[in-house]
Amino acid sequence: MTLNGKLLVEGRIVRESTSEDNDSEHSFRDKLEACLLELCAALEIPVPLWLKKNTKELANFRKTFFTSEQFMEKVWFDKFEILLSGSEMRK
Repeated sequence: MTLNGKLLVEGRIVRESTSEDNDSEHSFRDKLEACLLELCAALEIPVPLWLKKNTKELANFRKTFFTSEQFMEKVWFDKFEILLSGSEMRK
């Protein structure tokens, strides 16, 4: 699994990074969690709250985003967007 992350301010990408987890023994959820944590560390941002809307968006569109309301700490960006790439999706 490859997860691409972008930080946006006023609609412009200000920082981006990519994370991968190709361990065949990890479940989809474990890979997603590991990649999300790695992305947040690479982008130097706190980990956002994952909501039901994020699950639905990721399942339907292979991407989702987090707004400032989904962070426990104040953030300097408008949106954190993640995009799932690669062939693996939950069945």
